[in-house]
Amino acid sequence: MPRARAAGLRIEEASACSPNRQRTTSGPSRMPDVNIARIGAADLEAYRELMLHAYEQVPDAFTSTAGERAAEPHSWWARRIGDSSGLAAAFGAFDRGSLVGTVAVEFSAKPKTRHKASILGMYVRTEARRKGAARALMWAALEHCRSRGDVSVVQLTVTAGNEAAVALYSSFGFRQFGLEPKAMRAGSGYLVKQHMWLDLEAGNAL
Repeated sequence: MPRARAAGLRIEEASACSPNRQRTTSGPSRMPDVNIARIGAADLEAYRELMLHAYEQVPDAFTSTAGERAAEPHSWWARRIGDSSGLAAAFGAFDRGSLVGTVAVEFSAKPKTRHKASILGMYVRTEARRKGAARALMWAALEHCRSRGDVSVVQLTVTAGNEAAVALYSSFGFRQFGLEPKAMRAGSGYLVKQHMWLDLEAGNAL
């Protein structure tokens, strides 16, 4: 499978709100105003606002509600974007300095499952879609997983029927390994969750 690229979007390591951010990877510069950067403490409020917006706008994509997440303390959000344990990281798509998309990755601390990572909280604002931001965010998250050296499996779940998301994940090599019936209950009834996984050691992710 061809190596997936974050073409046209600058990939940067530190917070996009930080004057000390450093670019780590770049593609062709056809979208100079959109950056993919590691989210840091300076972006915490923007990240929380974006995710609460996501829970409201696409409730069927998340198992938590906006109300539940709004009640979480700031320490919970800080752990989501990363802490001293190194078991979490988040990346953002920034358009002219504004956070318009994000994805997070979490790692296991248990010796027997330390080889696995989980992708979660993927969201791009409607007005920022169709510009390659989602692909670039996934690329950055998977590159981060590979850089750790001890991660060989990446997992995620997606609500069945979300064909755009499934197509995106499949393009990186993710494959379905199961369907969870009645995974969550929404206003329209029960929803099915599609479980997908990627074998980083197969060499088809990046």
